[in-house]
Amino acid sequence: MTGAIEPGHKTTAGRRIAAKPTFDWKDGALARLVREKLRSADLRPTRQRISLASLLFVAGDRHATVDQLFDEAQALRMPLSRATVYNTLHQFVGAGLVREIALYGSKVWYDTKTGSHCHFYDEDKSNLFDMPDDVAGQLRITPPKGKKVVGVDVIVRLADDPASAAED
Repeated sequence: MTGAIEPGHKTTAGRRIAAKPTFDWKDGALARLVREKLRSADLRPTRQRISLASLLFVAGDRHATVDQLFDEAQALRMPLSRATVYNTLHQFVGAGLVREIALYGSKVWYDTKTGSHCHFYDEDKSNLFDMPDDVAGQLRITPPKGKKVVGVDVIVRLADDPASAAED
């Protein structure tokens, strides 16, 4: 990202007009790191993949929807369409870079933490986030004959508790 004035931006009375931040997908340090991450997943580092991966992986583990990532890309003036975000995320899922979490048929989240772990889903705020403690290990799961457990994903749905507001 840069805050530099782009060609064509005018100044007023000698003062610069602040430009919207832009993303340097070619030469920036973040772009170089992301390029390596994509190559290690056997994905060609295209401009679109680098841009989207930069949004996803810049701040550690996160959960994001197509709409959230599209809005972030627009704010940074990344030239990505909603369809490109959707298609690129599916490529990332196929390469094992992110996990797809579908919640009750209404919303799909993309999780950068790809291992088995547990989530809270706040229904009031439409927010998905990791549980601080992984409770999956406390479950006693016996798979059917001929099968083995390869992962346990728990999603606990939350809602505001009106009773707790009365206690405050």
